[in-house]
Amino acid sequence: MASDQPPRVLAATHSLCPVCLQRVPAVREQEGEDVFLVKECADHGRFRTVIWRGAPAFADWQRPKKPSSPRQAATRVERGCPFDCGLCPAHGQHTCTALIEITGRCNLGCPVCFADAGGDADQEPTLARIGFLYDRVLAASGPCNLQLSGGEPTVREDLSAIIALARRKGFSFVQLNTNGLRLAADPDYAVQLKEAGLASVFLQFDGLSAASHQALRGRDLRAVKEAAIRHAAAAGLGIVLVPTLVPGVNTTEVGAIIDYAVRFAPAVRGVHFQPVSYFGRFPQAPADGDRLTLPEVIALIAAQSGGAIRPEHFAPPACEHALCSFHGTFLIDEDGRLQPLGNRQPACCATGPTPTALEGREKSVSRTARQWSLPLAATDCGCTPGAGAPLDDLDRFLARARTHTFSISAMAFQDAWNLDLERLRGCCIHVVAPDGRLVPFCAYNLTSSEGRALYRGVTRP
Repeated sequence: MASDQPPRVLAATHSLCPVCLQRVPAVREQEGEDVFLVKECADHGRFRTVIWRGAPAFADWQRPKKPSSPRQAATRVERGCPFDCGLCPAHGQHTCTALIEITGRCNLGCPVCFADAGGDADQEPTLARIGFLYDRVLAASGPCNLQLSGGEPTVREDLSAIIALARRKGFSFVQLNTNGLRLAADPDYAVQLKEAGLASVFLQFDGLSAASHQALRGRDLRAVKEAAIRHAAAAGLGIVLVPTLVPGVNTTEVGAIIDYAVRFAPAVRGVHFQPVSYFGRFPQAPADGDRLTLPEVIALIAAQSGGAIRPEHFAPPACEHALCSFHGTFLIDEDGRLQPLGNRQPACCATGPTPTALEGREKSVSRTARQWSLPLAATDCGCTPGAGAPLDDLDRFLARARTHTFSISAMAFQDAWNLDLERLRGCCIHVVAPDGRLVPFCAYNLTSSEGRALYRGVTRP
């Protein structure tokens, strides 16, 4: 929204030039309700990118947190952030989710792809090498949530063995990041993965219209996605629907996606929106009109729910930087309506000591694993009263809460235009590089305006 007031500098930070990827000073600058990241490269000029647009107010979304260093750093601080990732001793957050790419191959050719997938099977890590990567995560951060990704992980015939090895190593929550094609094709496949120890499916799910699927995935996948959901649910797997939101493509479907997810509860545990970020494979360099910020996602949810879901039902994250994500937890009542479980408190009203990064990490790891897994009680509908005794209102609420909690969340990944190194140092989602270093997700996937990668595919000395 335009303002008659001149821009006001809120804070200084650092970023990278989106052309040459050199570190440059940057500021967060507010104009009206909107906040921009502004930076200037001596060689390539000034860049101004929107990072916050609308309500909730930017000032009310801050959440103090004391940083703490990784348990075991793998690199030294030499060139400074973001060039020493491993994690280095200056990183301010522990690993909440470790993401391991077990293949570069994919059975889709999506126009938009974070990983720019489509690699060679000869470059895939062996099972023994994956075990080494598991060990590196455990040494750096201890047990955490684990996500197997790619490419498309289900193209590997030894996926069950990869999952089973993770469980033997001590990862209690293993999640599969997938497009769902193979899950849809074979109902027994989901059962095999569940028996190997898989807890959750992170299912690419971009909308309910053929046009949205065609624009983002190159084909209409609506029937495929529903078959994948049904097969995963029958196997006892928790499911999270993960829409990539692109302005002008599927932003009118936000409410319909949530309604669809609730229909398949309790197996579908929530919806995790990802506003499009411009790294990997994308059509062109972004303008501000191509952006969708976190408050805009919240506004879409509120508007398309008819006001049943409100902005105050969402809160900043406990683990990563406050500007990276939001989450809200709801109870699905017997009529299929979402009832909020808690409201956001503004930062100015927070009381008590400032939490440490480690405390936020521990809270996030346990909450995510609990919410995104299918509770055992859900396989029995969670509705069998004990010994025939009548249930009072509290008993009914507790029984329902054991099976029918539902999360709505979003993660705003950073690219070369809006990268804020303060945010990056607070990242808790780390990609395990082929050599075993842990790299914050946005740094690992970062590409310049000319397609040059900062970490992905780059051999480090």
